[in-house]
Amino acid sequence: QVQLLESGGGLVQAGGSLRLSCAASGHTLGSYVMGWLRQAPGKEREFVAVISWSGGWTVYTDSVKGRFTISRDNAKNTVALQMNSLKPEDTAVYYCAAGVPSTSYSRPEGYSYWGQGTQVTVSS
Repeated sequence: QVQLLESGGGLVQAGGSLRLSCAASGHTLGSYVMGWLRQAPGKEREFVAVISWSGGWTVYTDSVKGRFTISRDNAKNTVALQMNSLKPEDTAVYYCAAGVPSTSYSRPEGYSYWGQGTQVTVSS
């Protein structure tokens, strides 16, 4: 069983930056792909970014490419999401998730373990 705990959310002005962190316990993350997904009020949960177990493969949703960077440190059992040039439309609850490697990484059902989420609010 993997437990995930996100931190780093908050309120920031448009154009600002935030760094989200996800700490895992209960199991090493080394065999899992790690993703960040987000859910805005009234909307479905959507894919943001994913990183392979080695960190050598990453995928981003188009709306965050060039602004967000996902990274992981398997020795520390952590995953991070650096978010720059934030926009009001980035406002959402951000979830860290872990899953076995599959082609479903861009969908919530591709992940088996979830954190509780951290709120990111970007003001205009």
